[in-house]
Amino acid sequence: MAQQNEPAEVLAFRLGAEEFGIDILAVRELRGYSAVTRLANAPAYLKGVVNLRGLIIPIVDLRLKLGMSDASYTDFTVVIVLAVQGQQVGVVVDSVSDVVSLNAEQIKPPPPSGPNFRHDYLTGIATVDERLLQLADLSTLLADVTASAQLPLAA
Repeated sequence: MAQQNEPAEVLAFRLGAEEFGIDILAVRELRGYSAVTRLANAPAYLKGVVNLRGLIIPIVDLRLKLGMSDASYTDFTVVIVLAVQGQQVGVVVDSVSDVVSLNAEQIKPPPPSGPNFRHDYLTGIATVDERLLQLADLSTLLADVTASAQLPLAA
């Protein structure tokens, strides 16, 4: 995230009661959730694909990807379209709150992982007033999706 005293900007979003932050530079657009085309034999967290201006992009439910309970989609449900590893991927989140500027002092390392508790996708935990933001590394979190998304992207 932030290098030395250079501020980093992250898009803050919610999954249940938890708040996460992702690098704003990876965000391409925010969209409401709409119907997807399911793919046979896809993992449950891969909701399907959509045609976005001629590109076929996978849509990942981050709640399911992170092992959280399934949620019903509401008017607040958002799809964040991201550029990850040269691919566009949509991630479904409960809501987006704001863009937060972070400095290096606000970012602490994540707690250590264990055999039953993996969070290698976290780059840090940021404190913003009374909030804790889990900072996610998208290339790690979505590695299995972007590796399998090497299909032709023109529709």
